[in-house]
Amino acid sequence: MSCIVQKFGGSSLSDVDKIMKVARMIARVKKQGTDVAAVVSAMGKTTNQLVEMARSMSSKPPRREMDMLLSTGERITMSLLCIALNELGVQSVSLTGSQCGIITNHRHNDAQVIEVRPFRVQDELAEGRVVVVGGFQGVSYKRDITTLGRGGSDTTAVALAAAIDADRCEIYSDVDGVYSADPSTVADARHLPEVSYPVMQEMSAAGAKVLNAQAVQFAKEKQIAIYARSTFDRKRETVVRMLPPGKVAGVQAVVSEEAVTRVRIGGDQSLAGLNWALGLLEQEQVPVKEIHAADVPDDPASSRVSFVVSSPNVYGWSEIRERLARRLGKAVRFDTHLGALSLIGEGLNRTNDTLIEALALLARYEIAIAGVTTTSFRISLLVPREKIEAGVRLCHENWIA
Repeated sequence: MSCIVQKFGGSSLSDVDKIMKVARMIARVKKQGTDVAAVVSAMGKTTNQLVEMARSMSSKPPRREMDMLLSTGERITMSLLCIALNELGVQSVSLTGSQCGIITNHRHNDAQVIEVRPFRVQDELAEGRVVVVGGFQGVSYKRDITTLGRGGSDTTAVALAAAIDADRCEIYSDVDGVYSADPSTVADARHLPEVSYPVMQEMSAAGAKVLNAQAVQFAKEKQIAIYARSTFDRKRETVVRMLPPGKVAGVQAVVSEEAVTRVRIGGDQSLAGLNWALGLLEQEQVPVKEIHAADVPDDPASSRVSFVVSSPNVYGWSEIRERLARRLGKAVRFDTHLGALSLIGEGLNRTNDTLIEALALLARYEIAIAGVTTTSFRISLLVPREKIEAGVRLCHENWIA
């Protein structure tokens, strides 16, 4: 019997009526002879509401207790979905992340999946039941409840699909796949029927919210195709999978992060300062990117380093920033007026043509560029935050529209 994993986002499960609709979708698939493991997110804005409740009591609640709190959102959803399925005559069982064997490291709030032991899931599927799994959560090797960070239910779904050798993983949300830009910013953004794993990873890391970057990494490692679909509009979809090199070349998408913080450390102790700062940020579980270092032995005072933090997604960022400022003093600067604009596609660093064209385009429209980073699949430009939307539209019109 074939087996699929279906993941449903919070907007697809925001009330009882929608949960019943999702139950009917799953029931139809099950009655056609396919085993189904469904991964669910918390209903609607439940997670945000729980965070607000905690922060009304504390500016920085303990990470461990936040994981305990936030994991309850998915448990509510999975129980209600099982109740709906059983009402439709479909046997089902709900399992938490720990019950279905999602083993993580011991980081709280952004844990990484290190192993999946799906024995309970496989046993329940063999008994003919639909297995409904609470996404976004696991259990550490120290047996603490952990959560997987923003978009973590995607990671749960793909990791589970890999562990049970599912035929495919279907990700359902309120959008019908991946677009060449955020449709709320670019009205004529193109729907992308196919996207390669590395391009999708770069899009996710650069700010696109359709799929989680770690989930795409799992899919790439296990060669599992991801089908990104709308829950209630099945006219089209995006398939994320391995594509032949060069099948889709050039800029395929324009992605942005509206708010980032660039941290700059200067002076003759800049490298030592970077070393200390990275240690603190690792301790506080803050991911950093775009690290640049320029050591000038003949003129140490001119040495400088910098890195970028996606600050809106960082737990307790204001307190962490204060600690950096206290330790590094006048040597550290925080650029808080910036956003990141990224061109995503294949082979963007084979020549400098795309970068040269991007620099000229933004200069022509007086959009200042504060930094540039390139990879094989991405060109990222730091620009003033208030110019992000205009920059996205200009680049999309130039390369894609």
